[in-house]
Amino acid sequence: MSRVPGWLGRLGAGLTEMSERLDERRAEVEKEHDEPAEPAGPGPDDAPAATAPPVRRPAARSGPRPDPAEAVPWGVRVAAEAGWRLLVLAGTVWVLMRVISAIQLVVFAFVIALLVTALLQPTVARLTRRGVPRGPATALTAISGFVVIGLMGWFVTWQVMENIDTLSNQIQSGIDDLRNWLLKSPFHVTDKQINQIAKNLREAIGANADQITSAGLEGVQVIVEALTGILLVFFSTLFLLYDGKRIWQWFLKLVPAAARPGVAGAGPRAWRTLTAYVRGTVLVALIDAIFIGIGIYFLDVPMAVPLAVFIFLFSFIPLVGAVASGALAVIVALVTQGVFTAVMTLVVVLAVQQIEGHVLQPFILGRAVRVHPLAVVLTVAAGGMVAGIGGAVVAVPLVAVTNTVVGYLRQYSQEVQQDAPAEPVEEAEEAVEEPVDRNAEDPAHQG
Repeated sequence: MSRVPGWLGRLGAGLTEMSERLDERRAEVEKEHDEPAEPAGPGPDDAPAATAPPVRRPAARSGPRPDPAEAVPWGVRVAAEAGWRLLVLAGTVWVLMRVISAIQLVVFAFVIALLVTALLQPTVARLTRRGVPRGPATALTAISGFVVIGLMGWFVTWQVMENIDTLSNQIQSGIDDLRNWLLKSPFHVTDKQINQIAKNLREAIGANADQITSAGLEGVQVIVEALTGILLVFFSTLFLLYDGKRIWQWFLKLVPAAARPGVAGAGPRAWRTLTAYVRGTVLVALIDAIFIGIGIYFLDVPMAVPLAVFIFLFSFIPLVGAVASGALAVIVALVTQGVFTAVMTLVVVLAVQQIEGHVLQPFILGRAVRVHPLAVVLTVAAGGMVAGIGGAVVAVPLVAVTNTVVGYLRQYSQEVQQDAPAEPVEEAEEAVEEPVDRNAEDPAHQG
């Protein structure tokens, strides 16, 4: 009998057993992917399967892919949110500055009118309390204020024109004395070097003659703009003094109703800050001008009174104005009276400015307009770079008012958050169901 059928039977049995084992192994692998279990120890039947390569199946996805925004780290998302908002603010400020530069004369005239109004408004209020009608009180105060300012300008011009010949002679004599002092000084300056410096100055003036001529021609346009600005300041001051409260109420109507209570509270505080700054600055400038003027008058410096007026006007530019006016007085003393008088003038200027910085400003201005000196320096520098002398004058009061407004709005928002009651869920549902009644009770929507 042939043995082939027996061999075929054993081969078939072996293939069947191997197929069963492969099926069992596949079932175990699928079970491990579906429900991970603790690894079991090796058994006697697992020895052949251990040598077989593991079957790799793609991991099944538990759900849809996450939102790409959620894959971005939190810090990057916060930086991006803050970045585009800063870009929007920067663009807004840039557009605003472009608009202001286009109508710079009107803006400066209105800001100066605000400063003058802050100075004159207490006088109008005092006259009104004494029974004078508001119209005549406003006209009388405004006209008197501008007449005083005009008289000051006329006095300075008259003094300079009266003493220009004497001053030029004294300056020439002072230059000769300074030249002789340099020749005899320990600096070893020679006559040739002094002549070379004078020659360089003459050449510089000759090279810039065209620019000087064009500047003189542009002076007519400057005079026209100055007269226009003075008229705008005068009429703006009249209307602000007479109808300032109504103008403020009209402005509040332009503010959104939700922000109107905060702005309405910040406005009077900003006005008090501006009034305190203007009145304090005028008083401090007047004290500086009086004491420095008395000092240089007794030192026999020419044009002491016009120099005192210049010191008063320059004092409205914080820090920079005091230095510039003091340097002008020292230079005039140097070229007219010599080195000793110039040194004594410098001592007088420094002494008065020290008293001003440590006694007068803290006592007169107080905490109402307290701004850090670094902020004052940076603000004056930025204002001067953007808009010249006018920008330097209005920069500090603008920062003081902004500081007051921001501080009040921050405090107001905190008080609103503290006073707002936490509504329970039931009341919140009622508010959603009846929005009309809730808005009717809200005073912000009634405004």
